[in-house]
Amino acid sequence: MKIKDILQEKRTVSCEFFPPREEDGIPAVFRAIDRVSAFNPDFISVTYGAGGSTRAFTERITTQVKQDTDLEVMAHLTCVAQTKDEVQGVLERLDDAGIENVIALRGDPPRGEAAFVPVEGGFHHATELIEHIRAHFGFGLAAACYPEGHTESPDLDWDIRYAREKVDRGADFLISQLFYDNRYFFDFLERAEQAGINVPIIPGVLPILNTAQIRRFTSLCGATIPAELDRQLEQYADDDNTVRELGIEYATNQVRELWDEGVPGVHFYVLNRSYSVSRILSNLNLPGHTVPD
Repeated sequence: MKIKDILQEKRTVSCEFFPPREEDGIPAVFRAIDRVSAFNPDFISVTYGAGGSTRAFTERITTQVKQDTDLEVMAHLTCVAQTKDEVQGVLERLDDAGIENVIALRGDPPRGEAAFVPVEGGFHHATELIEHIRAHFGFGLAAACYPEGHTESPDLDWDIRYAREKVDRGADFLISQLFYDNRYFFDFLERAEQAGINVPIIPGVLPILNTAQIRRFTSLCGATIPAELDRQLEQYADDDNTVRELGIEYATNQVRELWDEGVPGVHFYVLNRSYSVSRILSNLNLPGHTVPD
């Protein structure tokens, strides 16, 4: 089922996983998916990995989830390290496997490279990839958005115009980059409405697992850590268990506020660590997403 149709029927809960670096790590990904599936997510997604380096595993996991489970699945696809013909081949294989949903992204530069450089004969921007998919396939199509602006955007006005272009080229809905201050997301919704963006915008939430990791993630994507949260992360920087519990509590409150404000869904960045997301969903007790006693 296409996710755009699910969004017309209900508010969604979704979870994002990533492929392992080596083949022997694939069973662990399926174990994480299985644990979260107890909460009846409306769809899951599987990333392309850093720099597109694990895309074969992405295809394999996405296809197997679609064939062997009742979960709806969305494949990630990026412009990184692929020609247009190679991207076309991926899309054809996904289509043949019955995948109905794709999120089209430019992608991050490969590890060790400071800037994104398209390969010869490749796509330069997510908008080009979106336009190609819409012209040649019938996938439900998602794109990314950035409540605090993409790190390469010169300003927020430019950023929102680019988000609008993704929708104009064919994106059915948007999923946001992570953020830890809901005000940034609500401000983004206002800018999106003013820009004429009229598709569902799903907030992306990453539960904090440890201090070093979240500092690294936020520095890469440009997300802000609120001052009080930052103080607590520093206080317990050497205590990963305490920070994980802090992350569960913080994300529970964050999602509760977002849900109460009527967001169309919530997308959890699981990082293949299902414990925190399972605890958060248990805390929230959202309709249709509880584990039976």
